Amino acid sequence: MPAVSVMTSAFVDAAELMARVQGVPEHPFTVIEHPIASADSAGLQARAEAAVAQAVEVLLAS
Repeated sequence: MPAVSVMTSAFVDAAELMARVQGVPEHPFTVIEHPIASADSAGLQARAEAAVAQAVEVLLAS
């Protein structure tokens, strides 16, 4: 089963670079809004729901 990573929007470039360096340039990851440290409970819930929805799309497309 494929793996899916979760990344905040501030680290997309770094995630893409790391995937290429590690030999998996097409590694899928979901992107949630940055930052998460200052998000309230509702904001974290919304980000989590977005990440799950994106992950489901990636997994079903595999």
